[in-house]
Amino acid sequence: MTDPTASVATGPRQFRYVEEWVRHEVGQALGGPRGMIEGALPFVAFTLTWVFGQDLLRAIIAAVAVAVVLAVARLVQRQPIRYVLQAVVPTVVAVVVAARTGRAEDAFVPGILYNAALAAVAIITIAVRRPLFGFVIGAALGDALSWAGDKGLVRMMSKLTAVMAASYTIRVVVQLPLYLADQVLLLGIAKVALGWPLLIAALAVIGLLLSRGRTPIEDSPLAQAALRKQDEGEPTVEEQQR
Repeated sequence: MTDPTASVATGPRQFRYVEEWVRHEVGQALGGPRGMIEGALPFVAFTLTWVFGQDLLRAIIAAVAVAVVLAVARLVQRQPIRYVLQAVVPTVVAVVVAARTGRAEDAFVPGILYNAALAAVAIITIAVRRPLFGFVIGAALGDALSWAGDKGLVRMMSKLTAVMAASYTIRVVVQLPLYLADQVLLLGIAKVALGWPLLIAALAVIGLLLSRGRTPIEDSPLAQAALRKQDEGEPTVEEQQR
């Protein structure tokens, strides 16, 4: 997968086919392997601290400390703020909920609700032929709707959205019963196992789907819109966030 420190909108000129370009943008939008691991580490710290100490405050401190270290590392390396937020925001929301309720298992509630919402949104957008994946890729390139008029791109984005919807649904189906049974350790294990490993599996399926297509860059309105923006010298999304 490509280096997440590179610009999101490196441009479609370096690719021959739309599918190659979309695969590249997917990796950038998700933060690469490092971003996936960073999303799991605070919850690993939270779970291990809780299991071995049964102390909610210490578990919260451990999770926040790991998130802060990850964020500082990103800032020191002068990387985009969105990667910092990906490491910190989910952790902060989780620990605030757990701190207010006094229940360690409640730290996993925001993640369960988040995945349930994403699954619902993904399914609805597929049904109305405006698949979520199209907006994600389009927004990263500063043109959220260029793809919507291309039936081929709509079909492609629908397939990619369906893959991600399946991963969101799996997380909810597995974690919700564990939460209802107050299984903190198993929730922590599920959080990690269904985090970056499941995401990597989903990306593998997405990569397989994209590898079958051979749509020339010049035939894609989305790619052409991105090229026009680059030619006009407009800043990329990452440049705007810095």
